[in-house]
Amino acid sequence: MTDDKPGKISRGEPVRQRVLDAAERLLRDGRATYSMRDLATEAGVSFVTPFNQFGGKAAIMHALSARRIDAMIARFEAAPAPRDLMARVRLAVELAVAVMLEQPEVNRAVMSWIGTAGPSPGQVLAHSTALWALATQVEEAPSSGDRSRDVAELSVQLALGFRGVLSFWTAGEIADEELALAAQAIAATLVAGFSDPQHGGNRRKQ
Repeated sequence: MTDDKPGKISRGEPVRQRVLDAAERLLRDGRATYSMRDLATEAGVSFVTPFNQFGGKAAIMHALSARRIDAMIARFEAAPAPRDLMARVRLAVELAVAVMLEQPEVNRAVMSWIGTAGPSPGQVLAHSTALWALATQVEEAPSSGDRSRDVAELSVQLALGFRGVLSFWTAGEIADEELALAAQAIAATLVAGFSDPQHGGNRRKQ
C-alpha cells in the first residue's frame, strides 16, 4: 500500500483513533460486514489509510477488542478493590461483563473477529491476562517462586475462561442476562482450584 494522499490527514495515533472511531460507528449502525472502503469513507480518509495503519479488517477488530480490555482495566483500577482474592476476581468479572453489555451487538461483532488471524499474531490473550493479573494481586507475605508462578498461571486461566464464556455468548448460546452468572461461575471454579492447598503440588507432579 502507498502512503496517504496529499491533503489527507497524516499517519500517526490520531489517525488510528479516527479509523477505530469510524469502525465503532459502523458497528453501532449494524454494519458488521463493512468493507475497508466503507470504513475509509466513514473515517473521511483515503482508501489506503486503514490498510496503512492496521493492515486489514482483522487487525482493526483486534484493536477494538483492546479498547474494551483497556476500559475493563481502567474501571478495575478506579474501583475500591477488595483485598480478598475471590472478591477481587468477582469485581473484575462484574466490571468486564458490564463493559461487554453496554453495546452487546457491537461487542458480539468484535468478538466474532477475535479468532481471525491478522497480518501479525494478535495480543488479545496477553492483553486480557493483564486485567486478571490486576485482579489476582493480593497483598500477602512474600511468596515462593512456585506461588508466584501459580498466580501468573491463574491470571492466564481466568483470561482463557472469560474468553470461552464470551465465545458462547457471541454465538448466542448464552443470553445477555446469563453472561454475568456464567462468567462468575467459571472464575469461581478457577479460583477455588488455585486456593486448594493441593493445587500447586498436584499440578507440579503431573
